[in-house]
Amino acid sequence: MKKHVIGRREKISLPEWGLRVISAKVDTGAYTNAIHCKWVEEKEVEGQRVLEFKLLSPEHRLYSGKVVRTKRYTQKKVKNSFGNAELRYKVTTKVAMFDETFDVEFTLSDRSKMRNALLLGRKMLRGKFLVDVDQTNLSKKYKVAKQ
Repeated sequence: MKKHVIGRREKISLPEWGLRVISAKVDTGAYTNAIHCKWVEEKEVEGQRVLEFKLLSPEHRLYSGKVVRTKRYTQKKVKNSFGNAELRYKVTTKVAMFDETFDVEFTLSDRSKMRNALLLGRKMLRGKFLVDVDQTNLSKKYKVAKQ
């Protein structure tokens, strides 16, 4: 598989969650991907465990307030950016970059004190991407104006 070169920040889409062209920080120091989520609730619906959550915060330009519901989730112990272990929900969705779509796991995390709502970690990057820290948004197609 050909590895795509990406920058330190990239525009990605999460089509199953209705998020198009959202900015994500590429973090080779993080193992898993993370997305900002303050409201999350585990419940039983028709005898099955489901996870409901709202992505991003009302201040974010792509916030919809829509409740996302999934049966595909687990819990994972993760070290946060301060080195403390915390239990987070882990969900799977599709990520679209470079005209390709693949399944990726995200942990749901309160990132309100962080600058970036989305973080892309090594688990997603491995085998697919090379990171050029001098660049940004290489996955987004640009239209070059005629000189």
